[in-house]
Amino acid sequence: MTRLSLFSIYASILPNFPPSKPLPSATPSSLRHRLRRSSPLISTAALLSDRRRPGEQLQLLSYCSEQRCKQLGEDLEINGDIRTFSVGKSWQIYNCAKLSLVLVGPQLAKKIRALASYRDYTFAAYGNDIGVFKRAHQVATWSRHNAKVNLLLLFGEHVLSVDVEGNVFIWAFKGTDENPSPVGHILLDNEFTPSCIMHPDTYLNKVIFGSQAGSLQLWNISTKKKLYEFKGWNSSISCCVSSPALDVIAVGCADGKIHVHNIRYDEEVVAFSQTTRGAVTALSFRTDGQPLLASGGSSGVISIWNLEKRRLQSVIRDAHDSSVISLHFFANEPVLMSTSADNSIKMWIFDTRDGDPRLLKFRSGHSAPPLCIRFYANGRHILSAGQDRAFRLFSVIQDQQSRELSQRHVTKRAKKLKVKQEEIKLKPVIAFDVAEIRERDWSNVVTCHMDTPHAYVWRLQNFVLGEHILTPTTDIQAPVKACTISSCGNFAILGTAGGWIEKFNLQSGMSRGCYVDMSEKGSCAHDGEVVGVACDSTNSLMISAGYNGDVKVWSFKGRELKSRWEIGCKVVKIIYHRSNGLLASVTDDLVIRMFDVVALKMVRKFEGHTDRITDICFSEDGKWLLSSSMDGTLRIWDVILARQIDAIHVDVSITALSLSPNMDVLATTHVDQNGVYLWVNQAMFSGAPHIDSYGSGKEVVKVKLPSISSGGGGEVSKDDGGSDNKPPTFTNSQPPQLLDKQIPDLVTLSMLPKSQWQSLINLDIIKERNKPIEPPKKPEKAPFFLPSIPSLSGEILFKVATTDQTTDEEKGTQADDHFHKVTNLPSSPFVQYIRSSVETKNFEGLTDYLKSFSPSTLDMELRMLQIIDDDEEQEPEKRPELLILELLLEYLIHQVSHGNNFEFIQALIRLFLKIHGETMRRHSKLDKLLEAQSGIWQKLDGMFQSARCMVTFLSNSQF
Repeated sequence: MTRLSLFSIYASILPNFPPSKPLPSATPSSLRHRLRRSSPLISTAALLSDRRRPGEQLQLLSYCSEQRCKQLGEDLEINGDIRTFSVGKSWQIYNCAKLSLVLVGPQLAKKIRALASYRDYTFAAYGNDIGVFKRAHQVATWSRHNAKVNLLLLFGEHVLSVDVEGNVFIWAFKGTDENPSPVGHILLDNEFTPSCIMHPDTYLNKVIFGSQAGSLQLWNISTKKKLYEFKGWNSSISCCVSSPALDVIAVGCADGKIHVHNIRYDEEVVAFSQTTRGAVTALSFRTDGQPLLASGGSSGVISIWNLEKRRLQSVIRDAHDSSVISLHFFANEPVLMSTSADNSIKMWIFDTRDGDPRLLKFRSGHSAPPLCIRFYANGRHILSAGQDRAFRLFSVIQDQQSRELSQRHVTKRAKKLKVKQEEIKLKPVIAFDVAEIRERDWSNVVTCHMDTPHAYVWRLQNFVLGEHILTPTTDIQAPVKACTISSCGNFAILGTAGGWIEKFNLQSGMSRGCYVDMSEKGSCAHDGEVVGVACDSTNSLMISAGYNGDVKVWSFKGRELKSRWEIGCKVVKIIYHRSNGLLASVTDDLVIRMFDVVALKMVRKFEGHTDRITDICFSEDGKWLLSSSMDGTLRIWDVILARQIDAIHVDVSITALSLSPNMDVLATTHVDQNGVYLWVNQAMFSGAPHIDSYGSGKEVVKVKLPSISSGGGGEVSKDDGGSDNKPPTFTNSQPPQLLDKQIPDLVTLSMLPKSQWQSLINLDIIKERNKPIEPPKKPEKAPFFLPSIPSLSGEILFKVATTDQTTDEEKGTQADDHFHKVTNLPSSPFVQYIRSSVETKNFEGLTDYLKSFSPSTLDMELRMLQIIDDDEEQEPEKRPELLILELLLEYLIHQVSHGNNFEFIQALIRLFLKIHGETMRRHSKLDKLLEAQSGIWQKLDGMFQSARCMVTFLSNSQF
């Protein structure tokens, strides 16, 4: 198995750097003098709507507005504003009209620390390098910094990059392919540690740097000189933005104060202090005529300040659950966009009577690592529960369908009680079960929550918390630890930490009895915590396991104990497969034991993990068992063969996993990772592999986590021993077969793409459709005399100048193909391969050789064998072309008789008869081919007819 792509986005936090001391400042008069004397080099950074604040920690770091970006690329139309977000080691482009994902950038080597964009160009700073991307393709890499690049600023047709050591490089991104070197370099003062950068409007060639010591410096980029230094406010500057009013900027400090400052006269206009503790992390001015300033803090609160009245206008207290990373007012619109480290993007609109903002739309993921995941709806969705108290539904197909399940008026209750929404939400989910059969009738999900003595039900049809709360009727209130839903979807069974097991009706929420073992103390099911419960497919048996190692089988309806057995050590988790009746248990001795519930005996035992096993799951057919551990490994066990068939090691340990019903996608969650990771099962797409080609317990392949883009991540690296381990992929030219012999009366497919063998049949139609509309045009500067070479036919052939790509071997092959009919020169490699393969009976090798050709190449090779002068009186020994066709017929007869590569051979037969049918119409081997074809198609037709009759019978039957 190998990686597919990262499913949901996760947060990344940048470190803070130590402050440094400010330098003495100049006088305001000298500042105004230097402003007047500055000469233009770079044009002003345009409008307020085009400004961006690079170097922020997460999410919204830059954007392309609609005024400048009418079209992203050639085939992507932009309707509404486009925003670029950094997500870990990659970046994404969203259309803000619907907050829909437009484009995903490639995976980078390190996390993105700063981002800027201009039309279809994106600039990402990661580590000491800066990547230049045109759409999703990297066109250049700027590598002049010797320290981490922390800030980026788009400045006209240039990009300014600033590292932590104070080096500022100026790059010209137009024509960067020809000249990747910077056009300028500025070294800031040694004691000046830059923390932000901005360009004040109408100040030609000027930028302002903010420092961690609290001072500001104004620099001329053209002359590379410092013009003025503002004393500052003795607090680290975290952000600064330009206002619609000329010469006025807003500065946010780490002490929670906001300073609106006039940089022309070095005077403070007004100062605000946030009502909550923490630094000011983001600022943005409203540009539609209203004198408003939005500020975001490290506590997740967004404050709206009225600049005209110089007071606080409104506060969004529950805007985000973590630090606000970026704020941006849309140009000339009452819409504010905010992003946060809680993995969310939110848009607020100011359309109420009192001027307060309300939430317009948002996109979010888990703000804390997920604890439990499960595939749902035939693998189209994933249910996940995280430490952030959220229960979410992710869509594997369309990300816009992902959402958080409602917990019924959390926002209204939080406002009424004047508390945070997190305090109103349910506690984190530790276990849940789902049944799809009753989705339209009543609640079909049951969840157990941390330190909660009851379970909750959810209705996925409405994406809302159900109306019933399932509370066990025991005298001792203990947290619910395990739950399951019956196969019919009518009942839910709960197990508590006190050993109590009770059955509930999901439709009414009423109790339907408890399971009691009279031999246990306290009249309960287990002496200790219930770690797992399960039901069989016919509602006949209920299986439960206690932490002390006792597994019990109960009558589902009668609730009496039928049998029990002791494992011998502490049980951590159990999972039951309803189709094969096998129960897998995880114990604290790092061993997975598998039991037959009917036979009441252990049938399998899997060992190999070296640390705590976090999760296990069965495949849909019950043939595979997947397990994850804190040792960083994911192991796949074959239940039938009782052995490990694959093992991979990831950098971050897996905490939960789930395999889709189609067994094509595996979902995993990891320690301290907010995303759900998806892996693809290569065995589903690469043919039938040999079992020995899988990994063993001693061969663990080390891979990286899946990336958010398809271009990177999931690479295989060396193991601890330093040797190269090959990944369990099956892409050889001759894939090994799972069985030594063909199954009688069946056919096997070639596993080729459908387009390859279909194009072989319809090649004439494709050529006719792709025929050029216009004739080739004469070159503008063609020589008057064209060199020519003699030919056997007397036709004039022009000698075209060729490159060195044509090797001597290719020239010899072309000459051999042209003259082999009239001379005794050796035949082509295609003919030689056919002759040697048929003589040695290596038909499989010939098949692989033919499958390696493209449809057009195979058609050309077969046409090269076409006989032009059809002389039937000539003896076959004197006609080598006919002998080659006979060998091809012998090969086709063999393949049809054995049923190998069925669809490819059928397409090859059609092409062969289309080209050589007239020549071979009287050949005796053609009758044998017809006989073999008739026999195999009669068998297939009989099997199809039997399947159709069985399906018709079952569809008309009433059970």
